[in-house]
Amino acid sequence: MTVVFDPGAEAARATGAILDDTLRGSARGIVVDSPPGAGKSTLVVRAALELAAAGHPLMVVAQTNAQVDDLVVRLAEKEPELPVGRLHSSDSDPYDKVLDGLDNVRKSAKAADLAGLDIVISTAAKWAHVKNVEPWGHAIVDEAYQMRSDALLAVAGLFERALFVGDPGQLDPFSIVGADQWAGLSYDPSASAVSTLLAHNPELPQHRLPVSWRLPASAAPLVSDAFYPYTPFRSGTGHGDRRLSFGVASDGSGPDRVLDEAAEAGWGLLELPARHTPRTDPEAVRAVALVVRRLLDRGGVATSERAEEPVPVTADRVAVGTAHRDQAAAVRAALAELGVTGVAVDTANRLQGREFDVTVVLHPLSGRPDATAFHLETGRLCVLASRHRHACVVVCREGVADLLDEHPSTEPVQLGVTVKFPDGWEANHAVLAHLAEHRVRWKPPAS
Repeated sequence: MTVVFDPGAEAARATGAILDDTLRGSARGIVVDSPPGAGKSTLVVRAALELAAAGHPLMVVAQTNAQVDDLVVRLAEKEPELPVGRLHSSDSDPYDKVLDGLDNVRKSAKAADLAGLDIVISTAAKWAHVKNVEPWGHAIVDEAYQMRSDALLAVAGLFERALFVGDPGQLDPFSIVGADQWAGLSYDPSASAVSTLLAHNPELPQHRLPVSWRLPASAAPLVSDAFYPYTPFRSGTGHGDRRLSFGVASDGSGPDRVLDEAAEAGWGLLELPARHTPRTDPEAVRAVALVVRRLLDRGGVATSERAEEPVPVTADRVAVGTAHRDQAAAVRAALAELGVTGVAVDTANRLQGREFDVTVVLHPLSGRPDATAFHLETGRLCVLASRHRHACVVVCREGVADLLDEHPSTEPVQLGVTVKFPDGWEANHAVLAHLAEHRVRWKPPAS
């Protein structure tokens, strides 16, 4: 008898177990691992509403102001009458002005002004300055893998129990100072809040969301195998549930051929001739811009479970991902030259958590003479390869697989540091092997 995987039922079962542990469990902390597009924000909102409904005042910790404001808006959409506090900084423009139109939201730079509200939401940085208050019984920490452990320590005294929700495959927390002197220690302040929490409390309940509602059936197996080998997940849709098509036929160029391949298979690799280049490789940057220009010119339309009729793939539903800010700036300039506006162009760090119909990625190792730890970081490639609902086109120079094999890691081995698996070498090889099946070789014409 064949067991049919029901994504809705599996997701509901996982969510039910998480909420049961949150509302009725006794553990001081609960960890939820969420793959890309698994409904993490939906879970946070639902858990917050159920805790509030059960009479448990709640504080919510997010990592950025944009994340905080998004959660406030989502809560207001679900429960327009529920009193919500938005604790903000004393800056001149501390929150999204959309919040001013929400009658149930009270905003203040002082926690005392928001006392007694069912839910109070702020960033970890702002919560760290809150002192001399009665601890909340419950907290939810959103994007917990993006939070450094020292930030968790700064707010830990404000709550008694917490639900930690995050994506373990994304980029590690960012630190502007070196942390080598703490490497391997259980209190390494640069480690993620979750890894430090579990190092000291391995008995805490751990759950995972098993379904990605963002990634299509063409992408979920690769992303799951390459970046989540211990917490596998499935796509919430099947092959054929989503389609990407074009109203204008291909002109036979490399950018058009790779778009056709991506529309058919979900992935496309536009491979330029091997060459060592500056970081802002002019040919690769222009190739990225041309792919986007042709995607829009050809009238791409997306068919999915979200709408009965095909929906145009407009500029706001397209993103370009890079490893470096100067690469993103070069792509923006190239797009402007081609008359393209409205496309999100940014680094992996800034694209985390966002979703688009089609993404175009400049491979972090394209044209490089070496493979550094920065460019090999697993989370960077994971973010770049997991933002799309329909298709991802990767632009890269030939020779990256050879580069990986010729440049073994020279990073120092540090005692006590858990080896991250999969490492960047293995993940890059896995992704490149898959992309090779959807390769379009192209030599750009001389400009």
